[in-house]
Amino acid sequence: FDATEGVILIAATNRPDVLDPALLRPGRFDRQVVVPNPDLNGRNKILVVHTKKIALAPDVDVKVIARGTPGFSGADLANLANEAALLAARRNKRLVTMQDFEDAKDKIYMGPERKSLVMQEDERINTAYHESGHAIVAKSLPKADPVHKVTIMPRGWALGLTWQLPEFDRFSNFKDKMLEEISILFGGRIAEEVFMKQMSTGASNDFERATKLARDMVTKYGMSDKLGTMVYSDDQNESTFGMPSKTISEATQQKVDAEVRRILDEQYAVARKIIEKNKKKVEAMAKALLEYETIDFEQINDI
Repeated sequence: FDATEGVILIAATNRPDVLDPALLRPGRFDRQVVVPNPDLNGRNKILVVHTKKIALAPDVDVKVIARGTPGFSGADLANLANEAALLAARRNKRLVTMQDFEDAKDKIYMGPERKSLVMQEDERINTAYHESGHAIVAKSLPKADPVHKVTIMPRGWALGLTWQLPEFDRFSNFKDKMLEEISILFGGRIAEEVFMKQMSTGASNDFERATKLARDMVTKYGMSDKLGTMVYSDDQNESTFGMPSKTISEATQQKVDAEVRRILDEQYAVARKIIEKNKKKVEAMAKALLEYETIDFEQINDI
């Protein structure tokens, strides 16, 4: 290409970190345009495009669907519209209703329902109390995202799910909200202990996420008063065999572990206090879940 051609060369990648520096030097691909996932307004407009070809029922509100799909890309939204249309067709409907979009969203977020999985009654009861524990703690904490739906219908790998939905797109997280998230994750196990007088393996993923969140607060985000504003972990700095290379001393590592333990213990105590205080609400929600399997935000608010 000589200078008079007037040709602009455009390329796209989702891994800018592995591009050869020779590609990015001035005169080559020297303008970079970042294309993030769409915001609320963007999702609204994308959904309008993808729902044009679908016969929609009068109750479908595209704005509500857009609000309920934070983090969705354009392709995800196209898939959502397609799934909703397929569900409506399977149900022999002429129009796609809001319920079809809700069910399609559940399927994409949480995986398909495993209706063939037969749970023993004691497992169902345990799962109902577990999910009620998560939901009641989430409803009781001021900064937590609203609880949108609670289900004990097995989906994907989970036996039950408590689904929180943010009211708006969030671009950064805050210490008090992260601490509340840890308390919510502990709510399930505490409800099992208080009401079932036993522990199950169902809380393993909750503990994994809570521990990771607490460790990130201490080692990455400088949210510990004892250890201060310093980064104690380095994801990029890996040794030859893919193991994290040692960047902090043994003594500092012990302090980090102690601080993570302190955060987890404190938030466990917060969740325990909420469950003990709201025993009747947990009982009522578990009973509703055992009867209906899935309850939405209106029913949760009633409880």
